[in-house]
Amino acid sequence: MSALTIPELSLVVLVGVSGSGKSTFAARHFGRFEVISSDFCRGLVSNDENSQAATKAAFEVLHVIVGKRLDAGLLTVVDATNVQPEARKSLVTLAREHDALPVAVVLDLPEDVCLERNAGRTDRDLGTHVIRRQHQQLRRSLRSLGREGFRTVHVLSAGEEVAAATIVRTPLRSNHRDDHGPFDVIGDVHGCRSELETLLVALGYAVVRDDAGRPVDARHPEGRRALFLGDLVDRGPDSPGVLRLVMGMVGAGHALAVPGNHENKLVRALDGRQVQVSHGLGETLAQLAGEPDEFRRVVREFCDGLVAHLVLDDGRLVVAHAGLKEAFHGRASSRVRSFALYGDTTGETDEYGLPVRLPWAEEYRGRAVVLYGHTPTPVTTWVNNTMCLDTGCVFGGHLTALRYPEKEIVQVPAERVWYEPARPFPPAGDEAGAGGRRDPDVLDVTDVLGKRIVETRHHGRVTVAEANAVGALEVMSRFAVDPRWLLYLPPTMSPCATAPDGDLLEHPREAFAHYRADGIERVVCEEKHMGSRATVLVCRDRATAAGTFAMPDGVTGVVHTRTGRPFFGPELTEKLLAVVRDAVTAAGLWSVSGNGSEAGWLLLDCELMPWSVKAEDLLRTQYASVGAAARTALPAAVSALEAAAAAGLPVDDLLRRTRSRSENADKFVEAYRRYVWSVDGLDGVRLAPFQLLAAEGATFADRSHLWHLDVADRLVAADPTGLLQTTRRLVVDVADDDSVAAGVEWWESLTGAGGEGMVVKPVDNLVAGRRRLVQPGVKVRGREYLRIIYGPDYTEPANLERLRSRNLGHKRSLALREYALGQEALERFIAGEPIWRVHEAVFAILALESEPIDPRL
Repeated sequence: MSALTIPELSLVVLVGVSGSGKSTFAARHFGRFEVISSDFCRGLVSNDENSQAATKAAFEVLHVIVGKRLDAGLLTVVDATNVQPEARKSLVTLAREHDALPVAVVLDLPEDVCLERNAGRTDRDLGTHVIRRQHQQLRRSLRSLGREGFRTVHVLSAGEEVAAATIVRTPLRSNHRDDHGPFDVIGDVHGCRSELETLLVALGYAVVRDDAGRPVDARHPEGRRALFLGDLVDRGPDSPGVLRLVMGMVGAGHALAVPGNHENKLVRALDGRQVQVSHGLGETLAQLAGEPDEFRRVVREFCDGLVAHLVLDDGRLVVAHAGLKEAFHGRASSRVRSFALYGDTTGETDEYGLPVRLPWAEEYRGRAVVLYGHTPTPVTTWVNNTMCLDTGCVFGGHLTALRYPEKEIVQVPAERVWYEPARPFPPAGDEAGAGGRRDPDVLDVTDVLGKRIVETRHHGRVTVAEANAVGALEVMSRFAVDPRWLLYLPPTMSPCATAPDGDLLEHPREAFAHYRADGIERVVCEEKHMGSRATVLVCRDRATAAGTFAMPDGVTGVVHTRTGRPFFGPELTEKLLAVVRDAVTAAGLWSVSGNGSEAGWLLLDCELMPWSVKAEDLLRTQYASVGAAARTALPAAVSALEAAAAAGLPVDDLLRRTRSRSENADKFVEAYRRYVWSVDGLDGVRLAPFQLLAAEGATFADRSHLWHLDVADRLVAADPTGLLQTTRRLVVDVADDDSVAAGVEWWESLTGAGGEGMVVKPVDNLVAGRRRLVQPGVKVRGREYLRIIYGPDYTEPANLERLRSRNLGHKRSLALREYALGQEALERFIAGEPIWRVHEAVFAILALESEPIDPRL
């Protein structure tokens, strides 16, 4: 059996005479949609697969389809004779244009076999001369296929070989998607062996030495691996020492590496090719001259064998010496390699004789983190999810590593200036490392317009429709707080499944059953306050607000709604923040992150009461007007019907329904009035914190809800004003009948006393169950509160039965997507990513709110 290796992303060109069995071979070894047949394309454009007059149009269509598939990263097979060099040349060019590998599979069967097969075909009539001409063209082609640009050529010369052949799909050498790290990604070393040792020790590696005391390996006790970004050699004092250490780590499985342009040039020099001995190459060659021939041979093989870029961690991390734009990730071509080694250059040189490079990172919008080096920068800066880790060690700067996935920077200073740079380092006027890049605090409307796909750590890709983005832009640009404050928007929350019977639409048992089905054992039931969701960001002092959030003097935080709008004017906001700040200080919560330092700010998830603070207009114009009209008209109608009944008219049924409606109207007014009370400034305002979302340097989704509620209790206990209010709670074991019964009884007591209901959450907070993410919370609302939502008469049996058919699937999906986006925004901000990256996730939450869904859910 002959195994034919085919790269996973390639254009497979079948080459063979008519009747050689190409279509049968393709159908046996490739998927239905992977094979693009010239005959099929003839049929598309002419309704006749055998129409030679349609050949030109058919191949135009074929090239378009192949191009679209290669754009999508899909292996594609072209089923045509392809015996003419011109036909193959166009396909090789197409593969190169899409940075895919061209592969030829040749079915070189004897001419008489092809003639015999064609003679037996009834669907076409090809003359003998056509078959013989094709066979002659094929024989002439066999010697030139490699020179034509095919990366791999497989030739099957007999029917038995064709029958025995198997296809083995091989990943590209750059494909390390199943390698999840963790990694310590190290920038350009340039022969600074001593600094590299120091950095590895700082990262926690134990350096291994040979008998001569030279470092030959380094291993991490926790299994972390180093990932070198190239330019290991040239300019520095000990390029052989760096190579010996890095080659040892890679050989032992303790490191990965990609080549730099300096390794590429070194290989050519070691091969004896004509190269310009400049930019430190001369020093490296002189240093290697003192090493054994075997060492130089191993160095040459190591550097030549490195892959220009690597795609790791399910595509979430890409490393290349000079960076790589998204269209080239996981691709293979000479231009991909050139970009990875040299960057995007104009072909010109600057006044220092160095290449003029285009700022590809400024335009990058990919989902993968791209880490690179090549162009020294004095300060590491996130630019659109990319970071340059070359901080000019050889020029007297630092040797830098980034821990992945933690995104923590670790640096060691250069021991001295080893090499004077051609261009001043740091560049004149660029001591802060801006380098003409886009200011990370500047937002661009193009970042959020159109259809967007946002990659989240906890829920994969979330798609935002273009129409929804337009609506969110209107809200964000006209009504939202200063975007520098807007780190997070709370997600919507799904109600529990509808109760199947009885006089209740929602019941705690349904919420408990939901989590039990997801494998969650313990949940916490939290009192649902009669207010509005509020996000509170409070800074410890004005200096933090100015330094971290670039706020003007006198502004120390924000209190905003679910849609990012401020609750109060500036003066009242600062008064409320002062209460929260004093409570945080008194409770000793600035050090809540537990990392040994005190935070400069906290972000709290809260409920602000009463509801009328935010919804006074809604209450007046909608609820109060409906209640007033009903309570005026219905009692009069009842009186009239009672008089009619007394007169003997048959109105008993109508009178019963009208009395019920009048009672419902009274209950409706009583229900919404609980959400209204008098406030004067902050007098009458209550704030119930229930979750600490983040603090400077940390997020807390990994802490249990009981931990969060304890933090909230400490705040309430430390507040002498009474403005902060506690959130009552009860833990329920959903597999224990007695515990479930206690949970139901607790809910009944809350709602019986006029409360809104409760929210049921997994005790462990952010958890994955049998689905990718478990619902972060499920609300169970009381019978009377739902009267506000569904209308005064929703409890009438017919209405209640109709409402039981409500569909919660879309609401639950929306809740999970918004929850994941909120966590993503916080994690991006804490990781120091630019504000546009944070707002990509925040904006998406607001955009999702425009999706068509029953607002009563």
